Amino acid sequence: MSAVSSVLARLASSFIFWAAWIIIPLIMEIVPAIGSVALLVRRRVREARRPADPIIFPDVTVIVPVYNSADTLEACVDSIANGTYPADKINVFLVNNASSDDSFAAFSRCQAAHPELAMQWLDATQGKSNALNLALYNSQGKYIVHVDSDGVLEREALANLVRRFEADPSVNVATGAIMVEPDLVEAYKPGPSRLLRRLEFMEYAQAFLAGRNYASEVDRVYTLSGAFTAFRSSAILTSWLYNADTICEDTQITFQMRYNQRQRLHVCEDAIFFVDPIEGVDKLYTQRQRWQRGSLEVAHQFGGERLSLRHALTDVNVSTLLYDHTFAFPRMIWYVALICLLAVGYSGTVVLGAMAAIYVLYVVCGFLYLLAVASFLRRLPRLRRYALGLWWVVPLLPAFNFVVFFIRLAGVINSIGTSGAWKTRTLSEERGAFASVVRSDFSRATGVVARLRDLVNYPEEEPTRDQD
Repeated sequence: MSAVSSVLARLASSFIFWAAWIIIPLIMEIVPAIGSVALLVRRRVREARRPADPIIFPDVTVIVPVYNSADTLEACVDSIANGTYPADKINVFLVNNASSDDSFAAFSRCQAAHPELAMQWLDATQGKSNALNLALYNSQGKYIVHVDSDGVLEREALANLVRRFEADPSVNVATGAIMVEPDLVEAYKPGPSRLLRRLEFMEYAQAFLAGRNYASEVDRVYTLSGAFTAFRSSAILTSWLYNADTICEDTQITFQMRYNQRQRLHVCEDAIFFVDPIEGVDKLYTQRQRWQRGSLEVAHQFGGERLSLRHALTDVNVSTLLYDHTFAFPRMIWYVALICLLAVGYSGTVVLGAMAAIYVLYVVCGFLYLLAVASFLRRLPRLRRYALGLWWVVPLLPAFNFVVFFIRLAGVINSIGTSGAWKTRTLSEERGAFASVVRSDFSRATGVVARLRDLVNYPEEEPTRDQD
């Protein structure tokens, strides 16, 4: 009987272990991934045809914030002018936010190169949010589009965005799909540098073409992309406009649209905006920390009754914040804590098997998302071929996301007790700051030890002549 009890106890222990190990990833990511792909396939079948061109393309205002954009501004404006949307229907505001380079000279060259495009230079000196608001005050036309100056529009992007608005009068807010330019990725030297950029490409492709499209389908878009977002003028101009007290103005305007304007947020997957690959690990570190801090700041601004726990299942912002700041980080720590199971009797085979099993599940989800990405890119064969050609990157994405989650956790920690003027340290600066703290603490500790030693050890007296 004791042997049977022992076996049952071991089985119960194993069951509890595996249940605890799998339940959060299964509920939070794996099942939604499978469901989202199924829903996206149904949507793709339902929307097989692109909305027809409007009888007359309406006037559009394109706002481009400028900050030390001399190296990128011309390419951005070229992409606006050379797209399929009629140039005579586009009014461009380039809003300068205290640039210290020759961005204005780049603007002058853009004027000379595209006389068919109505362009105006505005000066603002109070940050990106106020620069955007200045342009909004001067905007005209049926739609207002925000485009970052460090990227380029795909030729059909503006036209596809307007088609989506014109085909459905209920659409008042829409964000495009942000993707990394493949040619710039492949320009990097083979090795870790190019691999990092390929991982970023696949991360963006899956996030925007699969993840956010699914969120749009079920009305759970958490944030609009500040790099490429469009509004009906009637929606944005009746809002509180952009708030200058946050570093994530795109998340703040998203919360406004959802709560104050009662708007449903849409994703236009065939309106693509290309950004440059990440500059390096330091840039990745500061970027993801900044996003995390901005999310917390906006949540604080819209806190209280609207973001209460009782809305955890019904409010997308509450559930997303809970997932980001409650479930996700302990899960990451749990991965690391698995090593500690070795000290309490679990075999290395069990621990490694558990980690391998969950990793495989994440890889399967990654391939499901890749199929969704390929489906959405069917009208862009160059991008589709490139994405499918990087299928071998998918098994590496869980490890990449694991690192990114810890960077975000660092962003949460660094934001505690800091002001709105907080500046994100790079990874190199973080290492330097950590080393400085360690040296300071070590010096303090050794100083205390030295003083204690002096107290308990009397100095030896020199022998006198009488003692000799």
